[in-house]
Amino acid sequence: MSKPVVAIIGKPNVGKSTFFNYLVGTRISIVEDTPGVTRDRVYAESNWRGRDFTLIDTGGIEPESDDIILSQMREQANMAMQIADVIIFLTDIKQGVTAADQEIALMLKKAKKPVVLVCNKADNLGKTQDDIYEFYNLGLGDPMPLSAANALGIGDVLDAIFEHFPPKDERDDDKELIKVAVIGKPNVGKSSLVNKVLGENRAIVSDIAGTTRDAIDSYFENSNGKYVFIDTAGVRKKNKVKESIEKFSVMRTLLAIERADVCLLLIDANEGVTDQDAKIAGEAHEAGKGVIIVVNKWDDYDKETGTVEKYKKEVYNKLSYLSYAPIIFISAKTGQRVQKLFPMINDVAKQNSLRVSTSVVNQVINEAIAITQPPTDKGKRLKIFYGTQASTKPPTFVIFVNNKELFHFSYQRYIINQFRKEFGLIGTPVRLIVREKGEKEV
Repeated sequence: MSKPVVAIIGKPNVGKSTFFNYLVGTRISIVEDTPGVTRDRVYAESNWRGRDFTLIDTGGIEPESDDIILSQMREQANMAMQIADVIIFLTDIKQGVTAADQEIALMLKKAKKPVVLVCNKADNLGKTQDDIYEFYNLGLGDPMPLSAANALGIGDVLDAIFEHFPPKDERDDDKELIKVAVIGKPNVGKSSLVNKVLGENRAIVSDIAGTTRDAIDSYFENSNGKYVFIDTAGVRKKNKVKESIEKFSVMRTLLAIERADVCLLLIDANEGVTDQDAKIAGEAHEAGKGVIIVVNKWDDYDKETGTVEKYKKEVYNKLSYLSYAPIIFISAKTGQRVQKLFPMINDVAKQNSLRVSTSVVNQVINEAIAITQPPTDKGKRLKIFYGTQASTKPPTFVIFVNNKELFHFSYQRYIINQFRKEFGLIGTPVRLIVREKGEKEV
């Protein structure tokens, strides 16, 4: 049995994201005064009284709205309610009970899930008793006052949630999960790919570029293993980032990359590698993540003999620093080769976390030196004393030398290539830390 799932439901702008961010201890949800900013479900892990649980922040429900985005937000909230073990219905005590609150209460009663009714923005708990009574009319039990902004009443709310958790059960170690960030510029098919993998309408998909503002997590398990797919907001070019919301979305993608084990860089087959693709790819590379280059919409691309190899060459020419990353050609729309992604993800994740013994590292270094002598400068020759692996994700090696200035970039690249030749290290960056003898390893 999985961790308990808690969904935060409510109309727009009642403080759901503020409450969510406080519970998870980091600024994951976009917090903005514009109603309807949090459009997709956002997942994060939290803990109370020694019990881990998954928290879902949803887009606000507008029960009577016909707007395309607001109607899809309502669908997302419905899906969150379906998978939640406990639902937090967040209201605004300053607004009182609104018609929207009454409609949401009816939806929650039909869901037949445990509901904790919370009245947010009760900034002075001692003076809110009179204001809270009308919320009994919603028929969802005792309303609980809360001030998410001032962290008042949060413990009581968490205790109430805890009482509704299903009995604790043993489950597989979460370390088995591979976190996969689906990254790329807007409208390249990121959400379509996640939906194809999951077999459900998981993320909002529309013809509006940049529809997915937040990074949203999807837990998925198949015969290949256990995964968390992170569908990210597409990164726009800076000159197109006009709204502060879009700026948050760029930050969200960068945070998603940081959280991931493997990044799937989606490229539109018909557009090829753009400057923006290169920028996003660079972020994943600099973060030391495993990378797979996924060329999407391959079914729409005009092909002839030798097209695949020619296309790969063009991609590597524009993304030269990702020459270690494998390339796969797919169609998220038809599902072409989508299943082949899983073995690649497993392999890249394994390579990114590879650990090599010190004796083997030094054996490879000594063989490399025997093949190609270290460089000299003004009569001084570089001497490599020994090397060791300092860390994983990505594989990082510390090499001790007589003089760091003599260890030119070209020879460092040669040593890295020798490591790749011997260890594989496909799909992952490899880092070298150069130290002179006597310096600390890390």
